[in-house]
Amino acid sequence: MKVAIVGGGPSGLYLALLLKRSEPRWDVEVIEQNPEDATFGFGVVLADTGLQQLREADAGSYQALCEATKQHQHQIIVQAETPIGFRLPVKGGAIPRLTLLQILEQHAEQVGVVVHYRERIDSVEDLARVGLQDADVVVGADGINSVIRREFEQDFGTTSSTLGNHFAWYGTKKVFESSALVFRKYEDSHFVAHYYAYSDEMSTFVAECDDATWNRLKLGSLSEEQRQALMERIFAPELEGAPLISGNARVVWRQFPVIRNAHWTHGRYVLVGDALASAHFSIGSGTRIAMNDSIALANALLASNGDALAGLAAYESTHRPSKQKLISASERSYLWYERMGQWMDNYSPEEFVYQFMTRTGRVNDERLREQYPELMVRLGRTGSAQ
Repeated sequence: MKVAIVGGGPSGLYLALLLKRSEPRWDVEVIEQNPEDATFGFGVVLADTGLQQLREADAGSYQALCEATKQHQHQIIVQAETPIGFRLPVKGGAIPRLTLLQILEQHAEQVGVVVHYRERIDSVEDLARVGLQDADVVVGADGINSVIRREFEQDFGTTSSTLGNHFAWYGTKKVFESSALVFRKYEDSHFVAHYYAYSDEMSTFVAECDDATWNRLKLGSLSEEQRQALMERIFAPELEGAPLISGNARVVWRQFPVIRNAHWTHGRYVLVGDALASAHFSIGSGTRIAMNDSIALANALLASNGDALAGLAAYESTHRPSKQKLISASERSYLWYERMGQWMDNYSPEEFVYQFMTRTGRVNDERLREQYPELMVRLGRTGSAQ
């Protein structure tokens, strides 16, 4: 089988590794528009539950990822200037995005995957430029702005919308001891910072505000530099003088695009990761969800006995239920954040944290008492029924 994977992010590289490792005779190639060792963003979260699935899929890369992941054991949520901390029930942490890509690239190339860097695909006709026009499977692993999806939007049944909240990803050389969410009112407006260390030298710092805040403070009329300076002022107690780092021109304030597709495949074309369904960053599992898609697609193709179309159909039918659960959780999470001003104005710190912890519908009181007993004592919810 000949497989062309458009996009050299985590999902694309991981899919290539899984396919080529199991079927060395297959021609598996990745097309990436950026140069080698170039990426956007800072650190990404890899929670323990996601890492376990990676271990089952490929032990070698799993071990390398674990060694490069900075562990997080504590979480702090600050509401109304009241910090509520708790110990995380499972291991997990964050890893520099570039390190993640380098590890996956190294393991993929070791098993014979070919990666074409600096090759921009603007249409499927461009596959001929790298000799992949006759690929049996063409994978759109090229993110929210997927070229593959865009070319066949009607066939995939693509829908898109934009959330109201505005956000930006920064880095900072302030290395935080605990990951945290700081909800803060500033001039009667509502902001939140989500930060976590991903190495011994750097942390990710995501700043967000609701649309009412954006309009009230006229943030759209400010430059990127002015908005960054404002975030440094609002979250000065946490940054302690450390500046935010924008990284590159792609780090700008924006609103999150919600991408969904009624169909995952169209002929030989198939979507994975954010190209298929954008997972909101507030759920902290975007990378894991994308790599889970790669595991499912690899398993389906490897079990297809060389029938590519049958493998693609199996990928969608078998993986859709579990994928939908995670995407539904993501949707409930971002809808909660869209109303964060209301929650900040009306909930006590303890009630706010409880509502936050249960916002996706996947965590109830029983699970909270089992996994976060100290937190439940603080929240006054230690009984069997509330």
